[in-house]
Amino acid sequence: MTVAPPSATEPLSLVVVDDHEMVVAGLKQMLAPFVDRIRVVGSAHDVADALEAVVSLRPDLVLADVRLVGESGLDLCRKLAERVPGQRVVLLSVYDDEQYVFQALRAGAAGYLLKRIRGEELVAQLELAAAGTTVIDATMAGRVATSAARLERDEFWPGAHLGLTHRESEVLALMASGCSNRAIASRLVIGDQTVKTHVRAVLRKLGVADRTAAVAAALREGMFQ
Repeated sequence: MTVAPPSATEPLSLVVVDDHEMVVAGLKQMLAPFVDRIRVVGSAHDVADALEAVVSLRPDLVLADVRLVGESGLDLCRKLAERVPGQRVVLLSVYDDEQYVFQALRAGAAGYLLKRIRGEELVAQLELAAAGTTVIDATMAGRVATSAARLERDEFWPGAHLGLTHRESEVLALMASGCSNRAIASRLVIGDQTVKTHVRAVLRKLGVADRTAAVAAALREGMFQ
């Protein structure tokens, strides 16, 4: 779907997705003074409801929390890419961590903003996102750029020489720190089953039979100093 730049006369349409009714109500109240620029046409509290709302309403934008009950805003981005190609989704989060930004962009998000953003700035950022710009919270932009440069030099990908993907390396690092599958899922904002898939891939690529052996192999390789 081709998204046109915002019109001077027609406000952008927005679907808000958050599993807390209070947050949805707060966002609607925050955006109310800017009804001439952006209009909330629907809301949802989980991924299933959000998919239904977006397919039905075809909004210019979706503003979704990263964390939702059962599934995440990242899951929503991936599913919308299949159901409504080209749909612009901006993720809203309390997590001030550039790694979450990279996860969001890999999932196809059009932006990553922090929940402390003010109304005027939120509207401005959503207008940019609707026009095709990838928006990142201003307080994180510098760190994201620095981290991207370091990632390009493989500094954040210590398992690359062992054939591990970036995400598999992240999972292995969390395994080494003693995290359970559930804790890894929470830290990386992915599903438990996805974590299990990554763990199996790590074991296979390292040629080991269990998590303990995988961590031992990683330490022998000097992956985590």
